[in-house]
Amino acid sequence: MPIRAVLWDIDDTLFDYTGSDRAGALRHLRAEGLLAAYGGEEAALARWRAAMETEFARFLAGEVGFLDHRRGRARTFLGTELSDDEADAWFARYVAHYEESWVLFPDSAPALEALAPLVRQAVLSNSSTANQERKLAALGIRSRFEAVLCADELGHAKPAPEAFTGACEALGLPAEEVLYVGDRLDIDALGARDAGLAAVWLDRTEIGEELPPGIRRIASLAELPELLRGVIGFGAPSTIR
Repeated sequence: MPIRAVLWDIDDTLFDYTGSDRAGALRHLRAEGLLAAYGGEEAALARWRAAMETEFARFLAGEVGFLDHRRGRARTFLGTELSDDEADAWFARYVAHYEESWVLFPDSAPALEALAPLVRQAVLSNSSTANQERKLAALGIRSRFEAVLCADELGHAKPAPEAFTGACEALGLPAEEVLYVGDRLDIDALGARDAGLAAVWLDRTEIGEELPPGIRRIASLAELPELLRGVIGFGAPSTIR
């Protein structure tokens, strides 16, 4: 069956979230005079990432809203009680540095342009709709997507099958006619495969681990247009290099 649409992950697939977050966090913590207090750059960044992972997991589980998850990140990182207003102000100062660091991967815009005449394109993200809409607009690629579908409005987060099938329903397409592209093997590729979508794992690091059945692997988004032109449906799994 032909592939009629590509669903994209955003963070660390099209958008360099890890690099942007690292740069923004360092600028923020340096401006706040906190690097030494938390053991220097690498130790402070490790604490920052741990706080993000803990609080974002609570958001994905539906325990807190997106704003409260940000407040939680501030409180968890600092290890102190903050009022909502104090947490909002502290995190907003980080966001200003983070947004100054926003950048697409070099292969993102060319891949989106190359796919435009081949398939429909949309986004499926575990972040909030408002956050990702704003990010895509600021990065200059929002017009490439007919829909931005996120966990907060779908009611399910990847890798839950309902997140992927909900996105397919929003596009009016059966799962087998949709391909998902993401940087996480577990959350993105395996989640998409198990929900019945064609699945492409973007492995920029080329880790080289064994590829599970039903997953295609690419090292760069530059490989994706050729894959779509040459493959109507996905048959036996293979590694694309």
